[in-house]
Amino acid sequence: MRLLNKAIHAGAIIGALGLATAAQAASWDMPTPYSDKIFHTANIIEFAKDVETATGGAMMIKVHSAGSLFKHPEIKNAVRGGQVPIGEFFLSRLSNENAALGADSQPFLATNYEEAAKLWAAQKPVVSKLLEEQGLMVLFSVPWPGQSLYSKKPINSVADLKGLKFRAYNATLETFAKMAGAAPTQVESPDIPQAFATGRVEAMITSPSTGVSSKAWDFVSQFTDIQAWLPKNIVVVNTKAFRKLDKNVQDAIVAAAAKAEKRGWEMSRKETDDKVETLKSNGMAIVNPSAELMGGLKAIGAEMLNDWKASSGAEGAAILKAYAH
Repeated sequence: MRLLNKAIHAGAIIGALGLATAAQAASWDMPTPYSDKIFHTANIIEFAKDVETATGGAMMIKVHSAGSLFKHPEIKNAVRGGQVPIGEFFLSRLSNENAALGADSQPFLATNYEEAAKLWAAQKPVVSKLLEEQGLMVLFSVPWPGQSLYSKKPINSVADLKGLKFRAYNATLETFAKMAGAAPTQVESPDIPQAFATGRVEAMITSPSTGVSSKAWDFVSQFTDIQAWLPKNIVVVNTKAFRKLDKNVQDAIVAAAAKAEKRGWEMSRKETDDKVETLKSNGMAIVNPSAELMGGLKAIGAEMLNDWKASSGAEGAAILKAYAH
């Protein structure tokens, strides 16, 4: 029995180091925040399959979705600390660490896929450098559809948001809600239905994807299509864990990541149309925002961008300079 335990222990060490052989495949656990119904998760499951296929089963990535292994706020540090070698999280959650990490959640800076792609090209070198300093390597990033406004009653101006209990998912949205006169409350995606049912929130800005996955029509009636920003999820790997892999496995992961990024952006584009149609088919009113509402929201966005420029320093300036060219 002692010999058997030693053999099991040795096999676990080999797997953790990534020294995979046909007899002992390496296995990585990968936490993600969102359910299997979300296109981000579906894309990551395909990524894991691509890695397995490319390595002939020498590298296996087991996806733990919906915060089942680590809750969303814990995932980045779990990867950084080596508790897991790889993980996905919402990039602008890190804006409290460094404002430059929240560039893609600045209201009305990038409001369509072309602008979002250009912004990611400008932001990626800065993000990569900042995360490298924490022992993390960026694999790929995929945007959500444009963030729009969900409410129980029509919102025709910023004044209509005053006093509403407003769901926030990061510091930027919390600030945006406060500047609009609303009262923000941090609520994770899986908890949205309960937050509305218990009266913790009355309105939110989020993607059509999250609107559908949370069955927003059960608690709100209005979808005002403001397309405020296209924030991104990011997949990172622990740099030390990655470097311990054989070169051919490293190459397979990088190639699968590039494929996942391309596929994910295409999925996001399709997701926008499909999910808005689902909201409509379930009885929600799909509303084009009034000029008064957009004017007020964009004024808030402009003020926030000025504040962001001041707080993001040289990194933020580098992103905006690259984005402008």
